Amino acid sequence: MSNATPLGDFLRARREALKPHDVGLPEHGRRRVPGLRREEVALLAGVSSDYYIRLEQGRENSPSAQVLDAVAQALQLGPEATDHLNRLCLTPTQRPRDRGETTVSRQLLQLMDGWAHTPAFVLGPALDIMAGNSLATALHSGFDGFDNLARMVFVDPAGREFYQEWERAAHSCVAELRAAYGHDPGSARIAEVVAELSAGSEEFAGIWEMHEVKSKSQEGKHLRHPQVGDLHIAFAAFTVNGAPHQQLVVYQAEPASPTQAAFERLRAMASPPKQAPAAAADVTVKD
Repeated sequence: MSNATPLGDFLRARREALKPHDVGLPEHGRRRVPGLRREEVALLAGVSSDYYIRLEQGRENSPSAQVLDAVAQALQLGPEATDHLNRLCLTPTQRPRDRGETTVSRQLLQLMDGWAHTPAFVLGPALDIMAGNSLATALHSGFDGFDNLARMVFVDPAGREFYQEWERAAHSCVAELRAAYGHDPGSARIAEVVAELSAGSEEFAGIWEMHEVKSKSQEGKHLRHPQVGDLHIAFAAFTVNGAPHQQLVVYQAEPASPTQAAFERLRAMASPPKQAPAAAADVTVKD
């Protein structure tokens, strides 16, 4: 990770991703830096150049909500990226101290195990697979390990065969990890995963530096399993009450589709469900 502040890194990356014509500014002559200049962002946001420079360099620690909204508009940030910008400005005392459970509750494990025809698994903030039912384990059986979604996409050789739209999966994966980082920049586990993947994959390192932010979408996926072939799935992600840092991910097939038939073949070869240590707390889920 950069030695600069998380806020400064984010602002610089988003500034460099824009061209003058993207924001209605004239473009004259050659530029020494990619994207917009700091002075141009300041102009668009209606703040002084000195103030914006201090903000990007981490020398301005308490920007107002109005300033952040103006900067977000200048950088053409969407809602999720704007929320991320605001989270990066929180002080350590403003962040939740309880980072949630590190295990998956018994009730959630039982719920997933009851879905015999549906792959389901639980993700942690660093995209660690915290638990999965037997069909999810069978679905990912071609990987060296069903352990961390980002590692599976970028480092495991099976990733490029499994994810048929690999580039989209790669950007989505990093954007989810970047969003989780915004909630907890001090997370040792996220830092560990980012360091490992940055060292092991130049593509991951490059996408990470783009500072794209996006939570898990509801778009379909095109996967290819080494034994049952192509799979076209829909999926949903749910926040876990009582453990809001966890996500329950559920894959679904259209009724009477080839993918549903493939799921049935996977079910026949599925191993017993992968268990995580049980926790005592009750858990419900919400969309």
